Amino acid sequence: MARLFSPRARHTAWRDLWICLAEAEQQLGFPVTKEQIAELREHRDSFDWDRVAELERELRHDVMAHVHHFGELAKSAKPIIHLGATSCFVTDNADLVIYRQAMEMIARRLGAVMANLAEFAKMWRSQPCLGYTHFQVAQPVTVGKRACLWAQDFALDFDEILRVIDWLPFRGVKGTTGTQATFLLLAGGDHSKVEQLDRLVTEGMGFKKSIPISGQTYTRKLDWSIHQVLSAIAQSASKFANDLRLLSHEGEIEEPSESKQIGSSAMAYKKNPMRCERINSLARYVIEVSNTSAHTAASQWLERTLDDSAVRRIALPESFLAIDGILMLIENVTKGLVVYPKVIEKKMAEQLPFLATEEILMAGVAAGGDRQDLHEQVRVHSRAAAHAVKAEGKANPLMELIAADPAFAAIKDTLPDLMRPSRFIGRSAEQVDAFVSNELEPRLKGVDLGGMAGEIRV
Repeated sequence: MARLFSPRARHTAWRDLWICLAEAEQQLGFPVTKEQIAELREHRDSFDWDRVAELERELRHDVMAHVHHFGELAKSAKPIIHLGATSCFVTDNADLVIYRQAMEMIARRLGAVMANLAEFAKMWRSQPCLGYTHFQVAQPVTVGKRACLWAQDFALDFDEILRVIDWLPFRGVKGTTGTQATFLLLAGGDHSKVEQLDRLVTEGMGFKKSIPISGQTYTRKLDWSIHQVLSAIAQSASKFANDLRLLSHEGEIEEPSESKQIGSSAMAYKKNPMRCERINSLARYVIEVSNTSAHTAASQWLERTLDDSAVRRIALPESFLAIDGILMLIENVTKGLVVYPKVIEKKMAEQLPFLATEEILMAGVAAGGDRQDLHEQVRVHSRAAAHAVKAEGKANPLMELIAADPAFAAIKDTLPDLMRPSRFIGRSAEQVDAFVSNELEPRLKGVDLGGMAGEIRV
């Protein structure tokens, strides 16, 4: 990702656009020769960065500095480089090329995350654990079911980024203010040639379509569409990392850590969720900075103003780099998640008597008891048990209290069976199976997951 947003990649994309434009112009009979195109191709990858900097200091124009430098290298082609074009022909079109490539990389990283979560969910599909709503104890779920909640968010992001990649239009060959006037002049007034030129360059750069109408720039709403996708991924990532930090506090699941990793310089026992905290930090940045694209789109004047330049060169590239880093971290974390079943089972055992009271009540009624009388007894025993747990620090005595109550004598022997955690997880395990096979695996078909790992520096 860093290479993709490097000066070399950016300015190589400019040269590709100049070559593609020259080829299309030559094909349509404009004053461009095959020899000139061959020389452009020969010098495509030759850069003298000191010379470019010198030219830019003189000209105070980055595009023209590169036009002159390319012309110094490809001397015969110098007269036709950038023929009929405006600066935004290379800057805007190259940005769209880079953004699309960056989104393709992000889609692959999302695939790696989904693949890890699919494996994790299958492994822990039926492990009961406490559910939490409002971060208060709620009806049990399973560890695998919860992982599917995280995976579903990333799957939605995956769908959206693929949609934007497929939808993203090229700026194309539109001229100084989008009227194509200069190209019409070069084409001798032949409108069909200008339309064909736009189509040839668009397809030559790998896009299916160009934006039908533009000012000097493509509408900055395209940047907002791209930034929305990045913000959505950041939201999913932050939710995942927050959940894992909460579960780490509960002692149920932790992010991986190295054997010599230090959590605190003072508190040697600590093992902090540093990777998830970093995910949250980067995600917050992406979510906030995405608004700059909205403000830029909203504040453009007429055919364009240059107040969009600096923030676009900072906000979108840094957001892509941040999302790349976030997904590298999540891939690392999801590949090495540490689950503590004994802690999960202990916490379940502490709370299950309360969660099982409705089943106990229904069993008592089925055995001939009065629903209202049994409900009152359950309420009284539950209050006493809660006081013992919270005020006296005792183990939960609710089952003992109910078993000793004559009102529940008819179901006393079935109480242990009513306390099995698997009775309370509903279709969690089956939902995992269905979600992985019907949602994740189809999305992962054809996704190249190789070579996506990166070094994690904590």
